Amino acid sequence: MPKMKTHRGAAKRFRFTSGGKLIRRRAFKSHILTKKSPKRKRSFRKNVLITPADTNEVSRMLGKK
Repeated sequence: MPKMKTHRGAAKRFRFTSGGKLIRRRAFKSHILTKKSPKRKRSFRKNVLITPADTNEVSRMLGKK
């Protein structure tokens, strides 16, 4: 069997925490920031956990399971 390859697009967007959970960046932070409130832009800085519905697919793309 050949080795399983990591999906490079997923590797740039998701990573595992030390506890094994998957985290991602928030969307809507890249451009058109003038109309967004400072409070909203601050919340975009924080990483969030991936929803349970997506964890199996994303972890498979990263080479786990």
